[in-house]
Amino acid sequence: MKQLELVFYTRSRCPLCDKAKSVLMDLKKEYEFKLIEKDIDESDDLTEKYGLMIPVVEINGREVQFGHIDPITVSEALTEKN
Repeated sequence: MKQLELVFYTRSRCPLCDKAKSVLMDLKKEYEFKLIEKDIDESDDLTEKYGLMIPVVEINGREVQFGHIDPITVSEALTEKN
């Protein structure tokens, strides 16, 4: 079975991103997924796409949540059957 990929779009000096990363690290203790962190400030395209939305969580190419990241929504997405 292919491991889930969770992409976390973030940027430095973002308190909401710091909280979201803490949520994701807690979930990583319970669920198996590959965490890929992307700083949107390193890409003009990502800054344009996600500038006002960060943090953003994407699982296997599907945006799951943005802004306030809560463990329930992300854990439900991690356990969904594709």
